[in-house]
Amino acid sequence: MAEAGLSGTVGPAVVLLASAVVAVPLFRRLGLGSVLGYFAGGLLVGPSILGIFTDPATILHISELGVVMFLFLIGVEMRPQKLWAMRTQIFGLGLAQVVLCIALLTAAAMMLGFSLPVAFVAGAGFVLSSTAVIMSVLQERGEIASESGQQSVSILLLEDLMIVPLLAVVAFLGATGVGEGEGLTLMSFVAPVAAVAFVVAAGRWLLDPFFALLARSRTTEVLTAGALLVVLGSALLMEFVGLSMAMGAFLAGVMLSGSSYRHQIETDVEPFKGLLMGLFFLAVGMSLDLSVVAAQWPMILALLALFVVVKSIGIYAVARAFGSSNLAALHRVSIFAQGGEFAFVLYSAAVGGGVITGPENAIFATVIILSMALTPLITIFADRLLQDDQVSLDGVEEPDGLKGRVLMIGFGRFGQIASQLLLAQAVDVSLIDNDPDRVREAGRFGFKVFYGDGTRLDILRQSGAGTADIIMLCVDKPAEADRMVELIRENFPNARILARSFDRGHSIRLRQAGVDFELRETLESAIVFGGAGLKMLGMTSMDVEEVTADIRQRDEDRLLAQAQGGIMVGNDTMLVEPRPEPLVQPRKRKQRETEASPPPPDAQDRRCPLCGSKRWTCAGSPATDTRSPVATVEPRGNCTVIMPISVSR
Repeated sequence: MAEAGLSGTVGPAVVLLASAVVAVPLFRRLGLGSVLGYFAGGLLVGPSILGIFTDPATILHISELGVVMFLFLIGVEMRPQKLWAMRTQIFGLGLAQVVLCIALLTAAAMMLGFSLPVAFVAGAGFVLSSTAVIMSVLQERGEIASESGQQSVSILLLEDLMIVPLLAVVAFLGATGVGEGEGLTLMSFVAPVAAVAFVVAAGRWLLDPFFALLARSRTTEVLTAGALLVVLGSALLMEFVGLSMAMGAFLAGVMLSGSSYRHQIETDVEPFKGLLMGLFFLAVGMSLDLSVVAAQWPMILALLALFVVVKSIGIYAVARAFGSSNLAALHRVSIFAQGGEFAFVLYSAAVGGGVITGPENAIFATVIILSMALTPLITIFADRLLQDDQVSLDGVEEPDGLKGRVLMIGFGRFGQIASQLLLAQAVDVSLIDNDPDRVREAGRFGFKVFYGDGTRLDILRQSGAGTADIIMLCVDKPAEADRMVELIRENFPNARILARSFDRGHSIRLRQAGVDFELRETLESAIVFGGAGLKMLGMTSMDVEEVTADIRQRDEDRLLAQAQGGIMVGNDTMLVEPRPEPLVQPRKRKQRETEASPPPPDAQDRRCPLCGSKRWTCAGSPATDTRSPVATVEPRGNCTVIMPISVSR
């Protein structure tokens, strides 16, 4: 009996693993992506073809834990401050897309003959895009950390939140009565708020002591069990109050993002995520009932085509309205033009409430599954269709096992100049840049620059970040630099980081992130520029050096104050109007006369203060200069020399 029970458990697991091992590599080799491979493998072993598995709903319910783990790991990468900074995108961009698409899809379903309540349920379900499919596509492309990837995450978070009001609306539309609907509505908004508050409070005050207690056991298995307890407990709580389990896991991840045990938890959860995500896609493939497709194929195809087209129009319109380029908007359409797993929850509630019938549920669910399966094909088609607008990667190489002492990321104007000092001392420097044109142009001048995105961990590893003594971030986009610093600090703690900053706010963020050295891209050039102006007004080089040293110190003091108290702190150190007294105390008269006197004719190492020539003979200039309040101009031989007005003549 025991042996029979064991074989009954191991046998299906072997079948699932075999289908994934065969289908996924095959589909990836064909360029169709791993997600479609999982779908095909599930369809093959499901009830519609081989019939090895007859209850895909049970497997689908269990495999949803893969989506839970995925969202938890995404949450771990997002600090609460970062999530707060995304609030406009979440409640602006996300809400706009959901509302517009629901309206359009409801109207489209009514065009096919469905009543308003049924059309609303069908359209609302299709609006809830598949978190699993979209995040998998973004991960394969390495776009989760990009601006477009963050916008996609924002939309998905809002769609997860929308399941609550949508379920409340379904309850109102149901045949159970208005009174019950009112009770559900009240609990739908009170209970989730209380649950979210509890998760936030627990993450702030309880999680770190909890994991510290587990760590004292010095047992890896216990810490792993604790991590799974936190993830699954949060997910279960959110499901209990009517939110999605994925939302609960995401919040738990956000609360643990600042924990000292973060890296250990990520390592423990990652294997479960990969396996369960694959199982989820297999279960979705199993759920596709080919008999329903055969019986209702005209309606299914019509709904599928109409919903994909209409939702694409809504997504494109919102993306363009919120400032996305045409190319970015089209790419967002390609990954969001499908329904998702949360539609099954909404449709089940609608069947229970008598809003839609069982056959209608079967049709709508089939449309959702087909749209999810088609997403990889749509993205591939979109990429090829938009290929003309993309930059060619011909003639560039990606990094593979680089070993330089210094890894320089970004080879624009800033990086090119900085590299010269290192190369002059024969330092072994590895160079990467994410602009193919710049990589090719650098090659024309003899530089070996590799094509790579420094915001991707795999690229950093291949570029030699693990063995580099110094990593120099010379990129000109603050968000990219911040992401690189975060990745390097987490994964390559022995490397020292030198970073180019964009402005004062960026400098503060970089310092708080723990970089070893940061420099605002315009600071030194602006100081040299202002110093040149002082020299032309008659100040000596020594005086200019003292003034610039004072300004540097003032800037540094202000920056330190701002890092502690905010951007408006330390303004009293700024010079916003002419000072009544000079920053540099005037020297004695004799000292100034000596410094202002021209050097002897044989002093070839000195430059003329007027024209910059190393010789003390130059072309003549006007004998007077009325522009300067602190200097006069005197002819001395063939050269006109600037003299301070305080010098006796």
